Amino acid sequence: MKKNYKALLMASSFIALSVILYFIHFLIFKDTHHIFIYLLGDIAFLPVDVLLVSIIFHKIISDKDKAERLKKVNMVVSVFFSEAGVELMGFFCKEDAHLKDLQAVLLIDPQWDSRDYKNAIRQIKKIDSSVNFQGPCLLNLSSFLTAKRELFLTLLENPILIEHETFSDLIMSLAHAEQELANRKDLNQLPEKDHAHLMVDIERVQKLLLLEWLIYMNHLRKSYPFLYSFSLRTNPFDPHAEVEIK
Repeated sequence: MKKNYKALLMASSFIALSVILYFIHFLIFKDTHHIFIYLLGDIAFLPVDVLLVSIIFHKIISDKDKAERLKKVNMVVSVFFSEAGVELMGFFCKEDAHLKDLQAVLLIDPQWDSRDYKNAIRQIKKIDSSVNFQGPCLLNLSSFLTAKRELFLTLLENPILIEHETFSDLIMSLAHAEQELANRKDLNQLPEKDHAHLMVDIERVQKLLLLEWLIYMNHLRKSYPFLYSFSLRTNPFDPHAEVEIK
């Protein structure tokens, strides 16, 4: 209510100022003819003025703000993959025997363009992953996720992630999987139904992780060639990847 009152007061002040200035014009020049000519001209231009300010200029500013927000989001995503994501993909690559079926999709060629990445993302979405991790593997995964718990919580608290729904889903899934694993009394002796429940949580994490990694790699390709080169040379799904340039 207070804000509306202030807005009304400001509008009234501007209208009053305009009336005063037109009155001063009349006192000086005694010419109502020109006053109404300019007044009508200003009113006629008003729709164009609104179009320029509210639509065109607003869109330019909005696009610029969106690009800045996206840049900040991708900085957060970069931190995640540097601190946890790449290592977690390496874990899946080593422990999940079925992941070899996906390697053809995940072996990124340096010549890939946006169309290749879209095709890879489409294929990952179609694949029904099926993991079957047992006790020792689950213990290692639980230890890894617990060690990264603070990172996940920090990322979830970052309001900028609202701009990136798929990444938010990934972090939520990781945090949930960490809770599920950490609260089991003995991961070496799980009832069959409970084991199946955990596998669903892990499969969700794996799929979201691979999708987000492909999106992130495409972003690096377009915006940060030097980071893209390093990521290609450390691709956990490429058995021939070497960080050293030869």
